Amino acid sequence: MVDNKNQINIELSEEIAEGIYSNLAIITHSHSEFVIDFVKLMPGVQKAKVKSRIILTPEHAKRLHKALVDNLKKYESVHGLIKDSGNDGMPPFPMGGPTAQA
Repeated sequence: MVDNKNQINIELSEEIAEGIYSNLAIITHSHSEFVIDFVKLMPGVQKAKVKSRIILTPEHAKRLHKALVDNLKKYESVHGLIKDSGNDGMPPFPMGGPTAQA
């Protein structure tokens, strides 16, 4: 007999399953929560919007950190080391500057 008391059924809607692209995460915290804002920056554009915000308790933030570390190790064991661009978390392209013309 299987004990299903600890099983959680998680539903994933089609809209959420599509995901949201982000190339910048801004993390802030208070004594009771961590807030992660996911942003999509585009080259040559001076303004960007937060695309998604996740609010976590400190305990959940710690579990997320451990899960990310574990998954990064697994990824790198298969695909090799991920290069650090040294851009302090910024996307690998300059922001601002000339815009394209047609």
